Amino acid sequence: MLKIITDSASDLTEEVIRRYQLHVIPTPVVIDEVDYLDGQTIHSREFYNILDDTSRDVKTYHINPAMFEEAFTPYAKNGDSVIYLCFSTGIAGTFNAANLAKANVLEEYPDFDLTIIDSLCASAGFGLLVVKLLTMLENGASKETLLEAAEFYRRHIRHVFTVNTLAYLIKGGRLSKWKGNLAEALDMKPVLIVDEAGSLQVLKTVRGHKKSLKSLVEYAQENGVEIEKQLFSVCHGEDEEAMDFVLDLLREKLHPADIMVSVVGCAIGAHTGRGLVGVCFLDASEEPYRKYL
Repeated sequence: MLKIITDSASDLTEEVIRRYQLHVIPTPVVIDEVDYLDGQTIHSREFYNILDDTSRDVKTYHINPAMFEEAFTPYAKNGDSVIYLCFSTGIAGTFNAANLAKANVLEEYPDFDLTIIDSLCASAGFGLLVVKLLTMLENGASKETLLEAAEFYRRHIRHVFTVNTLAYLIKGGRLSKWKGNLAEALDMKPVLIVDEAGSLQVLKTVRGHKKSLKSLVEYAQENGVEIEKQLFSVCHGEDEEAMDFVLDLLREKLHPADIMVSVVGCAIGAHTGRGLVGVCFLDASEEPYRKYL
């Protein structure tokens, strides 16, 4: 049987996970030197409350080969064909670890049909890719069609997001302390994108949180294609007020067909803090796959 699986950096809701009986491999989170599993032994609300306390030591590390072997082996034993949609290599080392595990599993199960796809996506964009392929699989798409669609979506899903605090980008080394502290003092907010290599890039900086949130909608308006036919994906780091502001703007200005909303989990939230808001959408027509959607 053909199965699609993913990891917790896709930030999919429990409703979606249950709806498709989706296997989500959890990202490890270390809090005060104790290991937790994103979405399994720790959930976003509790996680952000811990993150708000600056005295707590919070880190993440990517899913390691041993964890992937444990996840893949039951499918190999069962003779399933598997597509694993993986967190962007531009942000984490998950893809390489998964391939190491695949090589080990194939030694024992040489006929195991496992395709590992670097999503080039994160959070809401990653979740959007996963939901598109799950829907297509449910509606009868072949593996060949799914792999073709995965390539299309990973190249044409746009991500744009902003953060409410720069503290975590400074802490993670993505922003120098001097520049970051100056920007914080001036209330400057970065508007970031995920580039074609799946890496984070600063698109621009604007003054004030409201202006940065409006910039997300403006970017979607400028780059989206057939917006009124699209499913948009919006994520937030436990900041419902900011999310509602963006949702209202999207509906007023762009009128997408539907909007999927998720909370940014530990895998990404540990590096951004509370208050991230992101908007993900397509910059190309998905007409070739419409019959499966």
